[in-house]
Amino acid sequence: MKIKTQDFRVPAGNTVDLAQWPTRVKPAYASKKQYHKRLDEQVEELSSLQRLHYASNRYAVLLIFQGMDAAGKDGAIRQIMSGVNPQGCQVFSFKEPSAEERDHDFLWRTTCRLPERGRIGIFNRSYYEEVLIVRVHPELLRGQGLPDDALDEATIWKERYRSIVDLEAHLHRNGTRIIKVFLHQSEDEQRQRFLARIDSPEKNWKFGGADIEERKLWTDYMKAYEACLSATSTADAPWYVVPADDKKNARLIISEIMLDVFNGLKMTFPKPTAKRRRELQVIRKTLVK
Repeated sequence: MKIKTQDFRVPAGNTVDLAQWPTRVKPAYASKKQYHKRLDEQVEELSSLQRLHYASNRYAVLLIFQGMDAAGKDGAIRQIMSGVNPQGCQVFSFKEPSAEERDHDFLWRTTCRLPERGRIGIFNRSYYEEVLIVRVHPELLRGQGLPDDALDEATIWKERYRSIVDLEAHLHRNGTRIIKVFLHQSEDEQRQRFLARIDSPEKNWKFGGADIEERKLWTDYMKAYEACLSATSTADAPWYVVPADDKKNARLIISEIMLDVFNGLKMTFPKPTAKRRRELQVIRKTLVK
């Protein structure tokens, strides 16, 4: 089955109701063997495009992953980026902000980690946590030392959405292409994955008591995600709602989205000048001798 990435893209200006977006779709593979074959092909093509991307040094690509606990963010990053040269890829995971980070504006700590031209940057969670977990837990705002007039519940989220959209528009104008993926899993699938983490000793480290407490707030998180996706999916930096109950299929969809973005860039290998070609020929003659 051919993957149509536009089926998962949130059109700019649309109001998102996650109940209308599936957490599972017909898989793009018929067997485990076919899945591995297709993913290997995608990874190989992505690796080739990444080398061209690195050499051309014209654009930066930022891949943002968001999703509930156990949505498959780590596995997707590991599998999809398995064939990419580590020199051209940077992965950052954003946890609870440090004291230094809380003393800056909410975009500061991620802005410091933006990818350079020619590289792929991957954010495992991102500045979007500041309109997701912080919205579900507004008490976290009080620990950020913000002035009182910045804490108005009637305006703070709209203002933060505007700051994010403005940042992403600025980055796009300056050559950064942003791919935003929300891994959309069902509440029952998360339950199954939590049970697997408890039942498998080698996965126990992945599970903590806080995961269960956050799970109790599922409805609040879905509302926060709906508001966020609706307000920040733009033509230049769209959100993709990727069905995540089937991890294998989610990885195929994400890698196809990345290939679409890379293939849409005008990239070429640098062409040597006439002077450089003459220098190379002199060097070649020396090597032949």
